[in-house]
Amino acid sequence: MGGAQDSAIEDSAIEDSAVEDSAVEDSAIEDSAIEDSGLPRRVDIREVGPRDGLQLEAPLAFADKARLIAALAGTGVRRIEATAFVSPRAVPSMADAERVGQLVRQWPDIEWSALAASPNGARRAVAAGFTSVEYVVSAGHGHSLANVGRPTEQALAAVAEVSEIVHGAGGRLEVIIATAWDCPFDGPTPPGRTAAIAARAVELGADALCLGDTIGTTVPGRVTRLLGLVRSNVPGIDVGVHFHNTRGTGIASAWAAVQAGVTRLDSSVGGLGGCPFAPGATGNIATDELVYLLTDSGIETGVDLAAALEAARLVEEIVGHPADSSLLRAGGRSVPRR
Repeated sequence: MGGAQDSAIEDSAIEDSAVEDSAVEDSAIEDSAIEDSGLPRRVDIREVGPRDGLQLEAPLAFADKARLIAALAGTGVRRIEATAFVSPRAVPSMADAERVGQLVRQWPDIEWSALAASPNGARRAVAAGFTSVEYVVSAGHGHSLANVGRPTEQALAAVAEVSEIVHGAGGRLEVIIATAWDCPFDGPTPPGRTAAIAARAVELGADALCLGDTIGTTVPGRVTRLLGLVRSNVPGIDVGVHFHNTRGTGIASAWAAVQAGVTRLDSSVGGLGGCPFAPGATGNIATDELVYLLTDSGIETGVDLAAALEAARLVEEIVGHPADSSLLRAGGRSVPRR
């Protein structure tokens, strides 16, 4: 009897050892595959839910916004766009920007950023304690007029003043080029125009850039071409991307950007979001879907997928309508049915 038990124990130990060895081999194979593919080992996700995700929503009670921000801080994401310093008449959901600035100080390990649409907004942002500031320049003339009330050339020229304000506070300025691919008023944005704006923004003091697919129209081929052109114009400058999933191509465009070597991507909790000054623009790519895509492709994000999905469920509760994430609707990862 004892001999049979010993044999069973030995068999179990052999099986466990084989499983462990297989796991180590699989991990080594994945690491080798990543190196061979030329893909980055890690991608830095910026969660934009508290700003871009909420700007089309009715203003939330501050307690609910605080619950959402705390949930996002608990996902492991290292960068979060917390709010925007813009006119509360134009974007009522951002009227509590100063309070948000005070709230996020309890998570000092996260890089909290704020968006500004003018030099005055940048002053408010640094006064509220933000050292990472984003400033928007629309490549499309029509969108620039709708979004900030002035033509692209004037908005671009203001980068110099915004840069002085942010750098004077010891901060870092990222210029987001909205409608980098298409404008809802002007149509397709000439790639050379976007690239020229990028180069001028850097000349005027931008530390980093982000290309925004504001109305969710671009596709992988266009993403790759514009990234190549822009990066050749601004060598050595970080260029991130921001995609909307309006036409269902956002996550494919994100993957194309990663394949092109981009390591800084924006996404929003549950796919929430849209631009109030761009007709037809809907949600961003969902953070949980981006994490799922990257993690299962062997690319590190530092974001816990289960926590990201839980935050997406919370945002549904808070805003009172379903989120746009397909992964959330599917219930997360596939679980075998027994």
